[in-house]
Amino acid sequence: MRLATVVALGCTLTTSLPAQGARWTVEQKTSLAWWQVDPHYEHLWATTCAADSSWQAGEGRDAGLYVDYAKRPETVAAGRSDTRIPLFPRVTVKPNCRQAVMGEVTTPDTERWRGVRGVVRVIADSLFTGLGFRDRFGRRYVLQTNAYPEITFTIDSLTDVQPGDTIRAIAVGTFELHGVKQPTRAPVTAWRERGGLRVQAQFSIPALALTEQFKMSKVALGMGVVMRRWKTVHMGVDLLLREH
Repeated sequence: MRLATVVALGCTLTTSLPAQGARWTVEQKTSLAWWQVDPHYEHLWATTCAADSSWQAGEGRDAGLYVDYAKRPETVAAGRSDTRIPLFPRVTVKPNCRQAVMGEVTTPDTERWRGVRGVVRVIADSLFTGLGFRDRFGRRYVLQTNAYPEITFTIDSLTDVQPGDTIRAIAVGTFELHGVKQPTRAPVTAWRERGGLRVQAQFSIPALALTEQFKMSKVALGMGVVMRRWKTVHMGVDLLLREH
């Protein structure tokens, strides 16, 4: 048996497969993307799968959203970092997500990991913080989703593969946000689940990169980025991949 690899939005997946080429696609109803700001000030995080029972909206949320205060993490004082990234990791995969994450990965060589290529795309309008006003502001003035509707990760190569029941590796590729492309490396883990391959990955950028590198509005991000109240932006995915 040889190893096969999947990489998506900063994530890489390896698992035992026959010695041959392989192709995977992202299952949309069971896959999600998320972001989280550090410090998060008790509300600065989002997901594309708000129906996931593990996830909770932050303070200042819309009426009627579910909150379990018995399981909710302790409040972090304003300005302090939080080591829990993400705050609400998914426990059980269910087909209850918005169809917001798409992608495909192929490789002709499942032994040496040469020629791994692919792309994962996230519909930016599908990211949900729990407050409609905040989301509308972010889509219009920060992400500018009318002009830049998708966030993408293009897979260029795979490195540092550590096989096992839970696979670990590094995805090397290009992250595109707000129309700007940046080279990115991201650690990932993967394992078999629900008849597919479950992949979790995350990477981080300095908050200042939003305006300095990705050319987002300094006016829209003045409070958090320009005044340097935000330190880091974390992004990631939790995917289920199907082989074809």
